[in-house]
Amino acid sequence: MDETYIKVKGQWKYLYRAVDKAGDTIDFLLCAHRDKAAAKRYFEKSIEWNGEPEVVTIDRSGANLAALGAINAGRETPIRIRQSKYLNNIIEQDHRAIKRRPPQMLGFKKFRCARILLGGIEVMHMIVKGQLNDGGVGQTPAQQFYSLAG
Repeated sequence: MDETYIKVKGQWKYLYRAVDKAGDTIDFLLCAHRDKAAAKRYFEKSIEWNGEPEVVTIDRSGANLAALGAINAGRETPIRIRQSKYLNNIIEQDHRAIKRRPPQMLGFKKFRCARILLGGIEVMHMIVKGQLNDGGVGQTPAQQFYSLAG
């Protein structure tokens, strides 16, 4: 799990993202702040949609550590936390695909629009990585995307 910065209306916002060992996107969330509350909201959303992880690898962010500590406080079997700068290389490389598109769009003007467009970019990136099953039809990534939109 890691977060990256996205500029919205001239201010930096935080895109929380998580990938698994295979590099597949687990979840993402755009937040206005990088604090314990935002990180906790992201982890709770991710756990609700994808189930409990055994281990979470994070960088040295205090907000992420505090959020996971708060989540672990109410659990019988706590989630193991690994803090390692180098074990996060999979997600750091995955950020490239997300960060290369917004500069070409001349930035985002509204937070709501940024959230919607980044969701579309993330879904398209998941399709390209082969995460979404096309039902054996053999569609191209663009056809898969349009079938979701239609």
